[in-house]
Order: sequence, then structure tokens, then C-alpha cells
Amino acid sequence: MTIKRIKSGGVFEDKVGYCRAVVAGGMVHVAGTTAQGEDIPDDVEGQCASALATIKAALETAGASLADVVRVVYYLPNPDDFEACWPQLREAFGANPPAGTMLACGLIDPKYKIEIEVTAVMPV
Repeated sequence: MTIKRIKSGGVFEDKVGYCRAVVAGGMVHVAGTTAQGEDIPDDVEGQCASALATIKAALETAGASLADVVRVVYYLPNPDDFEACWPQLREAFGANPPAGTMLACGLIDPKYKIEIEVTAVMPV
């Protein structure tokens, strides 16, 4: 089986020792993804948009898209913030909604308000 590892240059990838995504066995496994870049938005909506953009880019590098996502897990320190993300999530996944789970938990840095992890199938 061929394994392809995709790095996005995220600050924690080298510090922790992981890849943004791994393609293996016809699946794309995208690591938990927070907002990226120099200017992390303060609001959960902005952080959600940033995380989704990074996930979309990783999927595209793998040869897949958001339409190929079959599983998503949302991690939020404050579960009350989740509802504010729903419009973006509906738009991102459109007519192809994945199975989803939301967990309330601490994240690696208190500035982060949401982390998103997805699994996608490679298109045939």
C-alpha cells in the first residue's frame, strides 16, 4: 500500500511530529486543524473558516475535496460556540454532509475556539 504524507506548514506539525494529512488505503485522514496563520481570528466563526480553508487545501493536495468527506469531528472548549459555525459547515459540506461528532474539550492553546478533523474517501 502506498502512503502519501501531506504537510501544510502548520506551527505544530514539526513541533509535535505529525502531518496535516495522510493518504492511505483509499482514504484521506486529515489531522485536527485549528485556525492557521499569523493573525488568528478572535471569534469562532473566523477560526472555523480558517480551519476549513486549511482542510480544503490538504484535501485538494491529496486529490480529494470537501464533497469526499465521510466523517468529521469538531472539538470546542465551549460547546455553546458550535451553533455559530453551523452556517459555514452547511455551506462547506453542502449536499454531501458527513457523519459528524462534536466534543467539548480543551485544545492545545486557549486562544483556539475550534479544531476540526476529517476523514475522506479518495474519488474514483
